[in-house]
Amino acid sequence: MKLHLIGEISSVAEGLKLVMGNVNFQLSHDGHPVHVKNQNGPIRVANKNGYGEISFEKTIHFFRALGLWMEHFQDETEFDVTEEPQFEMSGVMLDASRNAVPTVPEVENLLRRMAVMGLDTLMLYTEDTYEVKEHPYFGYMRGRYTFEELKALDEYAEKLGVEMIPCIQTLGHLKEALKWNYAAAFRDTDDILLVDEPKTYEFLENCIKAATEPFKTKRIHIGMDETFQLGLGKYLQQHGYENHIDLMNRHLQEVVSITEKHGLKPMIWSDMYFPLFAEDSKYKDETGKIPEDLIAQVPDVELVYWNYYSKDQEIYEKEIKNHQLLGKTPIFAGGAWTWNGIAPNYGKAIVTTEAGIAACKKEGVKEVFVTMWGDNGAETPFATSLPILQLFAEHTYHQDVTPEQVSKRFEFCGDGHFADFMILKKLDETPGVMKDNMNTSMTSKVLLYQDVLIGLYDENICGLSLGEHYEKLVPELEKAKQNNSAWGDLFGFYEQLARVLSVKAEIGITLKDAYEKKDYEQMKSILIKLDEIQTNVDLLRQKHRKVWFAAYKPFGWEVIDIRYGGVITRIDSVKYRINEWLDGRITSLEELEEKRLRHDGPWEIVDGLVGGNVYHRIVTAGNFSL
Repeated sequence: MKLHLIGEISSVAEGLKLVMGNVNFQLSHDGHPVHVKNQNGPIRVANKNGYGEISFEKTIHFFRALGLWMEHFQDETEFDVTEEPQFEMSGVMLDASRNAVPTVPEVENLLRRMAVMGLDTLMLYTEDTYEVKEHPYFGYMRGRYTFEELKALDEYAEKLGVEMIPCIQTLGHLKEALKWNYAAAFRDTDDILLVDEPKTYEFLENCIKAATEPFKTKRIHIGMDETFQLGLGKYLQQHGYENHIDLMNRHLQEVVSITEKHGLKPMIWSDMYFPLFAEDSKYKDETGKIPEDLIAQVPDVELVYWNYYSKDQEIYEKEIKNHQLLGKTPIFAGGAWTWNGIAPNYGKAIVTTEAGIAACKKEGVKEVFVTMWGDNGAETPFATSLPILQLFAEHTYHQDVTPEQVSKRFEFCGDGHFADFMILKKLDETPGVMKDNMNTSMTSKVLLYQDVLIGLYDENICGLSLGEHYEKLVPELEKAKQNNSAWGDLFGFYEQLARVLSVKAEIGITLKDAYEKKDYEQMKSILIKLDEIQTNVDLLRQKHRKVWFAAYKPFGWEVIDIRYGGVITRIDSVKYRINEWLDGRITSLEELEEKRLRHDGPWEIVDGLVGGNVYHRIVTAGNFSL
């Protein structure tokens, strides 16, 4: 469609060129006239008497408004719509540290989609995946971003009204960064820095400078979450035991002094201060307040309250109020649940988002963002997060949001059908799993990687007919692939995963049953199925590889290749063992003589399946790497 934009477009002119493909329009003097006003107040889009209007305050509001105008114009000749932003900042955190490092073009693609949705902030979570020239082993062979790449992304984002904020770690979650010998002098445990060590702060100043110099913003997220072993490694040996709150405060003050030196405004994850909030907290006085002298010891940083686990709005409200005991309203971080395993957990993502965002609106939280983690290999393509980003976006501009509203907007902003994307949750939300998969069963990951002959999870899935479940899922995903041409490769990957699991899910149970009955004909037929599984797993690997290399740098794919290769190669050995038994060269298959037990950890068992697990605990009961 041709548009003739009249009025105040100088501030958005460069961004307009970037989003033309997303919004599907061209600028032309003979196009439909739309008057653009940059003014305080809500977003307004209208079309009356053959004449359009767009009113916006911030640059990001213009791009959302442009999309809204185009969307309404497709269906109506006359309309007048206003939207009131609910938050001062609403954005995205994209994990670039768990194997998958998105390419610059793919981040630019995300930025364009965010702009049309109206999300105004992007944080790239980089533990060691940014270049620190003083430390060449920092991020070595991990796909780290160069200064030039980050600067280019920041300039691209600015044209769209998106602020890019560097997000790093300055205490824990640094296992990959600290594994090299250069870090020996300032390593407390394998993933935590050594507090009070001068070399720690020399290292951190190098990191902070490298992470922030490509960006125009003065804001920086310096992490510091989940440091449960703080002070319990080398620090303990050198100084003895010290309370972790005291260590946190002292270390944080040192890091803040570095950020102040460079004119930066830091934020941290707030979870290591949660002991202050406990009902039986020894830090509270008799009135339930945190003493002023203790509050004064907490350095001046913004606190980010992350929670994407509860569907209870009151829990979020309570925790927000707890943060306010420290004298400040927190930033809120929800989750898209892209880290469940191989498939997204949309059920949990939606119910936790609804509860968390409702609490934020009620308690006056001004800044929110949605996290897109990639735990244990980043096997779930981050593009699957887009429906949840759309949900966040709609909550950013409306007090109340309906599923129909999110679905309609996603069709325009995400080039896909919301209902079809929701089918993906069925890969993990299977028979035996509670509604919305609140206990994060990663059924598809477990069943793909678990060993056919060892069957660590076979006892958990007995009687659930999961093979039949996945068999029925294949045509659903095939239809979704046909319905979503922009996402054909993504749905093709998941269709193939369902196809693999339709046969592999219960093959171990069938194998053990045939062995115990000495059913030689059944065992021979299982050999044919194993050939089929091998072929289909390799095809799955190829489809996954295509999706990966369309979005990510190559570093990290070697891990996924090895995982797929493990499935394929182990099946080869399983066939060898079965043939040895069938041919009488061995009298028993010891793996099948073992009584099957329910999987008992290390993660919680729920709903007949496994709540969550990591690759090396799925594939063997032995030591995978030690």
